[in-house]
Amino acid sequence: MLVHIDGRYLPKSEAKVSVFDHGFLYGDGIFEGIRLYQGNVFRLEEHLERLEWSAKAICLELPWSRKEISDIVCETCRRNDLTDGYIRLVISRGTGDLGLSPKNCPKPSIVCIADKIALYPEALYTQGMRIITAPTRRISPAALPPMIKSLNYLNNILAKIEAQQHGFHECLMLNEQGFVAECTGDNVFLVHKGRLLTPASHSGALVGITRQVAMEIAAELGLKVVETNLTRYDVWNADECFLTGTAAEVIPVIEVDARRIGDGKPGPQTARILEVFRRKASAEGTRLR
Repeated sequence: MLVHIDGRYLPKSEAKVSVFDHGFLYGDGIFEGIRLYQGNVFRLEEHLERLEWSAKAICLELPWSRKEISDIVCETCRRNDLTDGYIRLVISRGTGDLGLSPKNCPKPSIVCIADKIALYPEALYTQGMRIITAPTRRISPAALPPMIKSLNYLNNILAKIEAQQHGFHECLMLNEQGFVAECTGDNVFLVHKGRLLTPASHSGALVGITRQVAMEIAAELGLKVVETNLTRYDVWNADECFLTGTAAEVIPVIEVDARRIGDGKPGPQTARILEVFRRKASAEGTRLR
């Protein structure tokens, strides 16, 4: 595998960053997770737009144009001879000193990794997933806007640890008001009485690219999409529940906190959305060649 680091393509064993990089020292940086399907980089423009917005939010001036970053993504996939895979695009504040100040980092650093990924076992996509609610609360939007995909995921990691300690792959995270925010790496959707419900970004949910695609598909299928505050009670009494994410795609949830969702099987609307999503992902995107 070859990894792009600041204009060079290096073997995995040689792909290293400085210990003085502020992404490593302080989580000072941003990233995007992007998917490659059948030679198409899915929703690349949307991912790069969100990357630019994250950079602006943390006052990180990007020295590369969108076209230059797009070329890096595509070339990394080509050099690894990939037609399907997962791309991790990382931009850190760059090398500095041991002080917090970003002024001590004269130049940001860009890394692009392209490889295979299987976030969840394939059986869960047909059988459904069981999840719990984590005790760890999602960081307040007043502390760190959830729209920023920053390199500091410790909040989510702590919740993931709690889920795994109890034998679950994933968990719900609530915000400080007790409303559902998201899962540790995925957005949350409910189907209830013919409507598709999902937490709004002000609840602490990332404005996910796959989330947006799911909302578009739902509208095409005649489901009314509502962004609103949701409680665990709403989740427990939903007709269907599913999660979305770049790595997760669309995955059904059949049980939350030992409460069966619907009839305890992946729901029909979830199956329809997953089917259309996979069709779109295989046909749309930025071609590598």
